[in-house]
Amino acid sequence: MFVPVHYGSPIGTLLARFICAHAAAYFPIKMVIEDEKAFDPSRSYVIAAEPHSVLPIGIIVLTPQSGFLPISNLRALASTAVFWTPIVRSIWSWLGLVPVTRKSFTELLQRGTSCVVVPGGVQECLYMEYGREVVFLKNRYGFVRVAMEAGSPLVPTFCFGQTHIYKWWKPKGKWYNQLSRAIGFTPLVFWGRFGGPIPFQKPMYYVVGKPIEVIKNTSPTHAEVASILGQFIKATEELFERHKAAAGFADTALHLY
Repeated sequence: MFVPVHYGSPIGTLLARFICAHAAAYFPIKMVIEDEKAFDPSRSYVIAAEPHSVLPIGIIVLTPQSGFLPISNLRALASTAVFWTPIVRSIWSWLGLVPVTRKSFTELLQRGTSCVVVPGGVQECLYMEYGREVVFLKNRYGFVRVAMEAGSPLVPTFCFGQTHIYKWWKPKGKWYNQLSRAIGFTPLVFWGRFGGPIPFQKPMYYVVGKPIEVIKNTSPTHAEVASILGQFIKATEELFERHKAAAGFADTALHLY
């Protein structure tokens, strides 16, 4: 009731820095950037984070407070449902997250601010299964279209181990899928340490691929968007295969939907 939840508030900034300073060490999270010199701090990028998992906590290393990326001007976009949730709403706001809408996405890129998005979104939770990694990308054209309209390169990233920081249970059936789409998020039961919301201390391995250049096109056709999406999907699959052994997931396959 009394702590400001907007980005940039003095209390929020202090708490965000505290969270970023300790979160990476808690799990811990190791970050690998394939080509740091490929990033130009003066440009805006669309940094696509996969997978979503129960909660995409790994993106903590992509926040400006963490300082791991060679880009300081960036914001993350999250489902509007996040901002209805007490405590979580405050934490994400302090870290600079904003509700994901086409308007905010476009305006941030046009201002030269890079955006972190989770293109698979909460719909990926519908396909989660223990013992495998899933991404939901085949029909995710929107983030690619916005990137093309702004002329912002797409950056594939993948967080190994994120699916293990919570255990979960979810019902099955067509009605569950329809309900999830109707309300904008996937209702499920999840728990961490001691049966509560604190995530398990499982190591994560976050890899950032090379930017995929796109030609600025304010009115791309569906075929043009689909072509770039195909390049992005291929780059994500190759990123996963290149690093899965080093991350400790040599026997894990990536399932694409």
